[in-house]
Amino acid sequence: MKLFNITDRTLCIDTGMTYIPFFKLNERDIVLLDSGWGEGEREGIDALITKEKYTVRAIINSHAHIDHAGCNMHFKEKHGAMIYMSELEAALCQSPMSVKAYFGGYSLEDVYDHFKDLISVTDYSIKPNETQLLIEDHMFTIVHTPGHSPGHIAIITPDHVAYVGDALISYEVMKGAKMPYAFLLSEDLKSKEKLKGLNCKAYVVAHKGLYSHIDKLIEDNVGFYKYRAERVKEVLIHPMTHEQILNAVIREFNIRIRSIQGQQVIERMMRSFLEYLVEINQVCVFLEGGFIKYAKNETDVAS
Repeated sequence: MKLFNITDRTLCIDTGMTYIPFFKLNERDIVLLDSGWGEGEREGIDALITKEKYTVRAIINSHAHIDHAGCNMHFKEKHGAMIYMSELEAALCQSPMSVKAYFGGYSLEDVYDHFKDLISVTDYSIKPNETQLLIEDHMFTIVHTPGHSPGHIAIITPDHVAYVGDALISYEVMKGAKMPYAFLLSEDLKSKEKLKGLNCKAYVVAHKGLYSHIDKLIEDNVGFYKYRAERVKEVLIHPMTHEQILNAVIREFNIRIRSIQGQQVIERMMRSFLEYLVEINQVCVFLEGGFIKYAKNETDVAS
């Protein structure tokens, strides 16, 4: 774990996997923007915060994914941290049943095994029309950026550092991402474009990106996701079921599947791209012999 300054009051923890910014309310009290991955990062994050003698007064979560909200309850129990999350994300992680409903494909036992650190109590739910959040006389700006997850938000600190969470991916991630994730790709692309309107001193991307300007990064993100959608479309050499498309994508993208959970993650990623292609009329969906199938065009359906 490493710690570095972005401004005098906004610092950032480099966990090795993610950047977790925080804002100093004063010399000792901090607001974390996301809390990190519980199982893999909690010990290191906690040790660093303890070493620096900080107290976590609040956590503002960009979204309810395990690598972003996994230490919420730890800091709530240890420091009494208040947890702030968008209304929809708060609902998604409030219980094992809500987590199961969100991710799908998991038994309750699997939820307890893989997502137990995600289940947390939100103290304040940020409504869809709320754009400002006051914490101990310090005003944070909230930018609603749904798409990567249903209620994803970007957060701007009082000293004008924007934490965009997973609304964007860094160039480093683009180099290695065979199938980037979005819950609803069409909304995710709109949210990426929305970030062009920000005017901040610095921009932090969760998975290890720090930039002084992001317009070019936004354009490259949009292009990257659309290119991946086109690659998914290319595997449709004939009308195919969802499972057939998934198998073709795994093969063509050279994705290694090491576990059932890993396969489920890739399935969620691929589904978003397929739904996007249907939404923009690049792929059609139809019923044949009791099976849902997808094809590039109406001619393929007719055949």
